[in-house]
Amino acid sequence: MPKPIIDFPVFDADNHMYETTDAFTKFLPPEYSGLIKYVEVNGRTKIAVRNVISEYIPNPTFNVVGRPGASEELFKHGNPDGKTRREIIGDPIRSPEAFFSPAPRLALMDELGLDRALMWPTLASLLEERLADDPIATHIVVHALNEWMHEHWTFNYEGRIFASPVITLPIVDKAIEELEWVAERGAKLILIRPAPVPGYRGYRSFALPEFDPFWQRVTELDITVGMHASDDGLTRYYNQWEGNFGGEHLPFAGRMSAFMDIAHTQGRGIFDTVASLIGHGLLSRFPTLRILPVENGAAWVRPLIEAMGRSYAHEPSLYDEDPLMVLKRNIWIHPFHEEDPRGLIDLVGVDRVVFGSDYPHIEGMSEPLSYVDELEGLPHEDIAKVMGGNLADIMKMPFAA
Repeated sequence: MPKPIIDFPVFDADNHMYETTDAFTKFLPPEYSGLIKYVEVNGRTKIAVRNVISEYIPNPTFNVVGRPGASEELFKHGNPDGKTRREIIGDPIRSPEAFFSPAPRLALMDELGLDRALMWPTLASLLEERLADDPIATHIVVHALNEWMHEHWTFNYEGRIFASPVITLPIVDKAIEELEWVAERGAKLILIRPAPVPGYRGYRSFALPEFDPFWQRVTELDITVGMHASDDGLTRYYNQWEGNFGGEHLPFAGRMSAFMDIAHTQGRGIFDTVASLIGHGLLSRFPTLRILPVENGAAWVRPLIEAMGRSYAHEPSLYDEDPLMVLKRNIWIHPFHEEDPRGLIDLVGVDRVVFGSDYPHIEGMSEPLSYVDELEGLPHEDIAKVMGGNLADIMKMPFAA
């Protein structure tokens, strides 16, 4: 069968910036100076949050990183030879300016064949979990990051790069204030951590009615809601099984236990998030919300559909409407390159599947356009939808295939 022809715009749902070392600190108010620090530990630079050193990202300066797609073969074909993480990743590279700034990134996107891309922060995913017991500080540092992002990347760079500001939700009024601030500056989407929201009364889902004023404003502003994989706090749960007390989430620290690996591959965080969005009725109260889980894969989709189907069949009175219909109406899904996007299309429909490369992360794709090979055999129109048209639709942008 001939390879698919790419004669349509390609819109990548999952590109990443690497934050500069002033991203969290440049716009911090003076009274919060020192909340985030870069410190030297045994000759290596580490990030510290409230004077607690984090190993979450091995090199938070990103001056040297693994090459893009270094783990691509691992995820696609496994590790039959039992290679170490170092053997798989290989020699690191020095980060080009295109990983840090929008103008050179556009030139790189041209080389890669990407017309447009959503641009997610990388290091930002550690913030909310490590500040969970201080809602005010969380809002302040997130706003400082968004100020830096707007200054450094903008939220809409030449109609091609769409950086995603973070919205944190512990204090609803402050979340609305931040939402309006980024919207006034051209944000086309926002990033909300797919995890329970910490607050003064403990943790709770953002799909509960107390957050409805925020979601009402999201619908009024007609902004896409991205839910990129983050440190979602599940490590606290895993630690109870592992006997690790107080250990932090270390996604790049090397081999984990078999239990952790099994649990991680199930997509528990995004499964619970979408189950809450539907099961707590948020997407029925606000049926026009557009939710885009990114870099969460698709392994969670079939188990969730099966669980919702059983629940709805046994207790339909728990629901305002058919939960599968809600999923297909409100959720767009980004399957990993090593998964089966055609199988996902059979499950949820071609209009709800989007392409994302995770470039330039090691887990992603070295050549983003090679994703089209996973769609071989589909009608050309459907391939164009997955590779760009569906994302243009959720972002309310024109698309000419």
